[in-house]
Amino acid sequence: MNEHVLLVEDDASIREIASLGLEQAGFRVTSSGDGREGLVQFRQSAFDLVVLDVMLPTLDGFEVCREIRKDSQTPIVMLTARADLHDVIVGLELGADDYMTKPFELPELVARIKAVLRRSAADPGDHVIAVDGLEIDPAGFTVRRGEEEIALTATEFKLLLELARRPKQVFTRELLLELVWNYDYLGDSRLVDAAVQRLRGKIEADPKEPKLIRTVRGVGYRFDAG
Repeated sequence: MNEHVLLVEDDASIREIASLGLEQAGFRVTSSGDGREGLVQFRQSAFDLVVLDVMLPTLDGFEVCREIRKDSQTPIVMLTARADLHDVIVGLELGADDYMTKPFELPELVARIKAVLRRSAADPGDHVIAVDGLEIDPAGFTVRRGEEEIALTATEFKLLLELARRPKQVFTRELLLELVWNYDYLGDSRLVDAAVQRLRGKIEADPKEPKLIRTVRGVGYRFDAG
């Protein structure tokens, strides 16, 4: 394994316990208790994934996520202690791949990280999918429209791939949670909805009037090809 994880968490006890747990699971861990410092560390080294708390000094997790997403698609798992999930949706809309609500159990954090990293791995067994001007290359982990490459996060790419593989099929939110996130979120459809919204913003000519990823009211989504 030995993937390199950047952990940005201002609570020293959580940071220490999480670092030890991730190291025992086989990850290399660099940690920070400060948002601005964490962003500097991210830019100075190569990381496979970022675990990012929302509430941070000097620069909050949202701003750090926004800055990372300006030029990197490195997977991000956000941590939030808020009782409501408003922070979760904001983080996902900024490009986070997953989230965990504090307090959390270490085995669950490790499992979430491994699931996100699996989504980042290319699948050489899949063929290129060409649909409505989009070219989706699972082996190269790229999406192009003509000569333009569209930058997608690992989660956005996996979501697009699952939908495009079976055009016209209606996917429930629960099925997409299972296929893309590999977890049962107990009916929390906001994770799917936020990811779809972000994906539409990147691949649709008019995200407000989507032609590719259609909403099936009360059920989920389908990919309309042609």
